[in-house]
Amino acid sequence: MLKLLQTSYLNWLQRFVSVVEKDEMLRGVSTAAPFDPVITTGYGSIPAPRTASVDFSSVNDTKGSSKIIPKHESRHVSEHKNVARCARFSPDGRFLATGSADTSIKLFEISKVKQMMQPDTRDGPVRPVVRTFYDHQQPINDLDFHPQNTVLISGAKDRTIKFFDFSKTAAKRAFRVIQDTHNVRSVSFHPSGDFLLAGTDHLIPHLYDINTFKCYLPTNFQEMGVNGAINQVRYSSTGGMYVTASKDGAIRLWDGVTASCARSIDGAHGAAEAIGANFTKDERYILSCGKDSSVKLWEVGTGRLVKQYLGATHTQLRCQAIFNDTEEFVLSIDESLNEIVAWDALTAEKVARWPSNHVGAPRWLEHSPVEAAFVSCGMDRSIRYWKEVL
Repeated sequence: MLKLLQTSYLNWLQRFVSVVEKDEMLRGVSTAAPFDPVITTGYGSIPAPRTASVDFSSVNDTKGSSKIIPKHESRHVSEHKNVARCARFSPDGRFLATGSADTSIKLFEISKVKQMMQPDTRDGPVRPVVRTFYDHQQPINDLDFHPQNTVLISGAKDRTIKFFDFSKTAAKRAFRVIQDTHNVRSVSFHPSGDFLLAGTDHLIPHLYDINTFKCYLPTNFQEMGVNGAINQVRYSSTGGMYVTASKDGAIRLWDGVTASCARSIDGAHGAAEAIGANFTKDERYILSCGKDSSVKLWEVGTGRLVKQYLGATHTQLRCQAIFNDTEEFVLSIDESLNEIVAWDALTAEKVARWPSNHVGAPRWLEHSPVEAAFVSCGMDRSIRYWKEVL
């Protein structure tokens, strides 16, 4: 399936014209430097999910009591010199990266974070930050890990996407740079690792072939009626679709092969910005978050709203709504009470409120893909690691 998808992408790329040649707004995009084929260091085996993910086919008629989310404890593990703006786990859950308004990226080794949290650490202070990268000129907006190789990318306000090889202990700077012409708000690797999407202040997602660094758009993008910068872009698990959350309040579904807009859910969060969107693992639903203080679950096939998760205020920050690793629970942030809120994903009943332990509400949550742990970071510059209390 993946090979077929890659072939379809290559065929599509041949059919569509390059933005750097046809779109005046994207002149100046660098296409000269190819992706370094020498980087072959991978993650090794990726752990299986803790339990089977939730079957959302019953989401419409869920009855009965809600599940109880286990208690979690958190620990301050590091901090940036300015606002901690974003975070991302590696596919195997072994690493965590955070990006900041101080223009730095910190890379954490999760085994060292866990060691740091043990009450009887006898080997002296544990340093969970194993790399710090300095190569951006302005605040970092988003991060993503290559699905196979030890490469981390970052998108920033300086209009660049930078590639870091974190297998090299001495590396401080990027080994490749894509120069966009817009503020890069969000980045997402295709599951094959051969392509990446950038959500920017431009209205349409920018698709890059990382082997040539050419940028592509569909030829009919001016006819799509899109009107708003993109706050977040994310691929589905197979790469057959991607989703965007835009400042115009819309959630849009895009065909992963033709790059055409397959469905636009206009006013998904009323007149407020849509600030985040993510697919469920089965690709049948999208979880979105908006500045109207709502988190919503949408059916991909129809665009129909099937669940709302209410009771957490977020109107100012680019707060995230996320699933836990088994998709049994939804987590988000209450700015007004400085709390992390959890809902049962199927019943939409609120099942927990935890003090965030940040000074001021966190602006970002990110859950480990392989275990019951997540990270929060925010305005107080700190990064907190949360783990389930057994």
